[in-house]
Amino acid sequence: MMENTQEHLTTAQGAPVGDNQHSVTAGENGPVLIQDYQLLEKLAHFARERIPERVVHAKGAGAFGTFKLTHDMSAYTRADIFNEVGKETEMFARFSTVAGESGASDTDRDPRGFALKFYTNEGNYDLVGLSLPVFFIRDAKKFPDFIHTQKRDPRTHLHSDRAKWDFWSHSPESLHMVTMLFGDRGIPATYRNMNGFGNHTFMWVNADGERSWVKYHFKPKAGVKSLTADVATELSGKNPDSATADLYNAIDTGDYPTWTMYVQIIPFDEGWDYKQNIFDVTRTVSKKDYPLTEVGTMTLNRNPENYFTDVEEATFSPANLVPGIEPSPDKMLQGRLFSYADAQRYRVGANATQIPVNRPKTAVHDHQADGVMGLNEHTGSINYEPNSFDGIGEEADAKPVGYDVEGRIGQHVTYDDDFYTQPGDLYRLMSEDERERLVQNIAGSLGNVEEDEIKTREVTQFYKADPDYGRRVAAAIGLELDFDAIQ
Repeated sequence: MMENTQEHLTTAQGAPVGDNQHSVTAGENGPVLIQDYQLLEKLAHFARERIPERVVHAKGAGAFGTFKLTHDMSAYTRADIFNEVGKETEMFARFSTVAGESGASDTDRDPRGFALKFYTNEGNYDLVGLSLPVFFIRDAKKFPDFIHTQKRDPRTHLHSDRAKWDFWSHSPESLHMVTMLFGDRGIPATYRNMNGFGNHTFMWVNADGERSWVKYHFKPKAGVKSLTADVATELSGKNPDSATADLYNAIDTGDYPTWTMYVQIIPFDEGWDYKQNIFDVTRTVSKKDYPLTEVGTMTLNRNPENYFTDVEEATFSPANLVPGIEPSPDKMLQGRLFSYADAQRYRVGANATQIPVNRPKTAVHDHQADGVMGLNEHTGSINYEPNSFDGIGEEADAKPVGYDVEGRIGQHVTYDDDFYTQPGDLYRLMSEDERERLVQNIAGSLGNVEEDEIKTREVTQFYKADPDYGRRVAAAIGLELDFDAIQ
């Protein structure tokens, strides 16, 4: 039993409370008086106990842990976290579903968020990825539209298979992710049994200014396990919080979840000339061309003390980088660099970094003062820079190295239109049983769409990836299609 160290109940200001059960009234049966400031304080706080829900990744679970470096990466990056074998760095992880609200089921067919915050000696480093290696779109300008299709219909307030498939059928770059999502790994059994990916390509820079492109991979020690559609549906009814409970209980009993971090290292110049655009987040980079290199292990070993303060108020952004790690020109990543931090400023506030779960372990010296919930702990009488007084200046070594950019300003179609090779390769890698489950999973959703135009457009994409893929989905949803006419 937790020891009670509080001598008496108090208000938020520390004043003792004499009666926490009865409001102050004018006489025994009279109206409640506005002078009952303790009542007003309780009601006012209660009305503000929920911050705005995340637009995406609303349902999630988190835990604290440690990242341990097992292989020195100083040849590729000067980031302190990846230098000196054996170095341990405190961290926080949050796993989530993407489309559902905070009360959604943990077993929905939905990508899983895989967000990591490392409290490094050079400030916080966030890696915000997914349980699958690719994404549905490759330009952030399409992101709000995509998410609208995953959320509730503005008229019926129901989830819409029609909206999803209409968007996907108009966006053939989504085919790779759709094939993964409706495949066997579309519904992880638990958060402990799923892979993690940084998704985007990032740039590492070593102490000599030499650059490399990298892609992050995390493999769970507990192995990858997934749910079939029927088991997921049954579990959703019995325990919609199954993954959340599993993560908490595993850590609580000392069965600490562990992942091994790997990276694919792509030489800087080779990356520009690779057979495909390595900055297209809808496609993977072959492990045969660039094998996985082990970096370290992350172990989650401490549950949150309070879900709201440690998980709900946790904020992540791919813009939270440290020296030695820089962004690539990936268009989705470029948009996320702004969008994630901006969403957190709206949701939690401009001073979200002062909340313990988001607070760096290093000293903070900036001149961002005031604002809602601002503590101003590191802001004295000097709140501007440059100045003549506090002796705090820039760190020249922290400047990004970057890469050369030239060309005409415009809305360019940067990526090629090979939407079908990788989804087709993935389909052909599947066993016969896996293909059948994939087709049935798709049919269970696409088959709910009434418009033949949408179904035809999507099945045509499946067919272009692999003829068997398209024919089997068409048969499963009862769609008659002249495949010989498909170009």
